[in-house]
Amino acid sequence: MSDLASPAPPVPDTSTRALLRERDFLLFWVARFVSTLGVQVQSVALGWQVYAIARLTHSVGESAFMVSMIGLAQFVPLFLLTLVAGETADRRTRKLIVALTLCLDAISASILLVLALMGSHALWPIFAVSVMFGASRAFLSPASSAMGPMLVPRPLLPRAIAWNSLSWQSGSIIGPALGGLLLIHSPALAFGASLGLYLAAALLALAIRKNTRPETQPGSRVELIKEGLSYVWNNKIVFGSISLDLFAVILGGATALLPVFAKDVLHIGPGGFGLLRAAPAIGASLVGIYLASNPIRRNAGKIMFTGVAVFGLATAVFGLSKLEWLSVGALAVLGGADMLSVYVRQTLVQIVTPDAMRGRVAAVSGVFISASNELGEVESGAMAWLLGPIGAAVFGGVGAMAVTALWAFLFPDLRKADRLE
Repeated sequence: MSDLASPAPPVPDTSTRALLRERDFLLFWVARFVSTLGVQVQSVALGWQVYAIARLTHSVGESAFMVSMIGLAQFVPLFLLTLVAGETADRRTRKLIVALTLCLDAISASILLVLALMGSHALWPIFAVSVMFGASRAFLSPASSAMGPMLVPRPLLPRAIAWNSLSWQSGSIIGPALGGLLLIHSPALAFGASLGLYLAAALLALAIRKNTRPETQPGSRVELIKEGLSYVWNNKIVFGSISLDLFAVILGGATALLPVFAKDVLHIGPGGFGLLRAAPAIGASLVGIYLASNPIRRNAGKIMFTGVAVFGLATAVFGLSKLEWLSVGALAVLGGADMLSVYVRQTLVQIVTPDAMRGRVAAVSGVFISASNELGEVESGAMAWLLGPIGAAVFGGVGAMAVTALWAFLFPDLRKADRLE
């Protein structure tokens, strides 16, 4: 019997260079970036167009509420379809789901393009298209979230999540600025650009070679959906993190009011509106670049709660600001703080969730995120109607900070979460 000790297992390479060697991940990363550009350009054009049409016959507060209804129109189908979409992502080929939903997004952009070219001042067709867009998002989000971890070795997952967030945030910087520039010429040009971007992203998704179909799970559709819901409810770290995001962003959703602030508070026009829309993503990208090279090692829970609290504070500062540079700065801080909390939440959820259940868990997480974004727009619009846009933003920021304190008390395991491993 040999006295020699067995050699230690090799340390896995978790460097950025190792991640960039993963061809399919790079295709996925670029597709995510391109599709995000399309969404942001379309979102900027849609918000500006709805507000401009509404202002022809409505007050500032009523028009702000009309803009917020875009979010509600997108959220309703997403809420109704999300559990079925999550179960589908755990049974079907995920890259095919991603490609098909992007094609549906392209159809939505095509309809908006036609409406803009016709010079239509009717709002109901725009809300109908928003419903279609929400339905596609219901299926895209869980399939995309569940597919990403299949494309990299497990040791690379935290770094891959940071790079995924960076691609989304980069698109969210360039997209609003690009949308603002295109809006100067015409909304039709913005919608046409979104159409091309969606189709390009669909082709990139289809070019992924790895098998993205999960192992077939036993049980009926209803049983699998119940299993996913039970997992989320019983895992307090997962439930606590996604519910914190839900309530904090519902209250702090000041970005829905950016058309109002750009046109009637700061008076900076469509170009300034694009800058305001890009500011949160600028801050988020700076934080994302740092996290991509320096992943969080310790005190993950405390860092996440700190990020959400700063998010609320920056929202309140934005609401009170009367200066363009201060408003842009507050939005950049808001975006950076949100990126910090999102990074911790996504990493925790992806690491603790088995691959066979990632689609369903991602669907539940996605509906919470979408509820926070879309219902946050509704809340902001309603508060703007009651309190005015400035009062609505300040109310939301203070509310987000209060929710952070309450969740830190209600979910001690989440607050004490340490390593993202």
